[in-house]
Amino acid sequence: MSNQPTYPLMPHATASWLVDNTALTFEQIAEFCGLHILEVQAMADDLAGAKYTGRNPLHSGELTQAEIDRGQTSPEYRLKMQRAPLAVSRTKGPRYTPVSKRQDKPDGIAWILRHHPEISDAQIGKLIGTTRTTIAAIRDRSHWNIGNINPKDPVTLGLCSQRELDMLVSKASKRAGAPADEELPGTDRLGSDRDALIEELRAEREAHTKALSEAAQHAEAMAWLEARRAEGISDS
Repeated sequence: MSNQPTYPLMPHATASWLVDNTALTFEQIAEFCGLHILEVQAMADDLAGAKYTGRNPLHSGELTQAEIDRGQTSPEYRLKMQRAPLAVSRTKGPRYTPVSKRQDKPDGIAWILRHHPEISDAQIGKLIGTTRTTIAAIRDRSHWNIGNINPKDPVTLGLCSQRELDMLVSKASKRAGAPADEELPGTDRLGSDRDALIEELRAEREAHTKALSEAAQHAEAMAWLEARRAEGISDS
């Protein structure tokens, strides 16, 4: 029996729902969803939560209300997965993408072409659910809408899971014949993507705090000036 931890099918969306609808601690949510605590904190600070539509783990059976209540009662309690997410099986053929997400495909393709050129067109087509013609058009910038295409992480866009993308990058690197001692830096790069996101979110939060502090100082200074003006008027 595998000791591999089991996480929700959509960890970010589940974490977003738990932040908005429960009193669980950031640590509890992060551990249950397999995320970094700073990612969960960013959702609570509205720096990242807006990117995800909350997913109720009660509906999927991954959690029960009783389990959530135990966690809310004791901050030290670690939530237990009640029902492991079902593996999604699919027949051969292009990946189905909801209509609402199809307009995001070019952005996801452009991101992969920029950050992971080792991935083949066939692999991109299977991951995103697109054609080689579209991929080639985006690569050589002959796509009809190239002016409006902005590279975005396909995981953030909901076009694939982080696990799928990581596995594909690993396979592509091995197929490219990267020496064994060069595979670790490649793996580190996958980890650094999350670290970069965390640093970006931290920087945004610090900038927001600084802006609020400067605004407060400005308001205090204006109040002092008004008080001085009032004193001058009364003295006269």
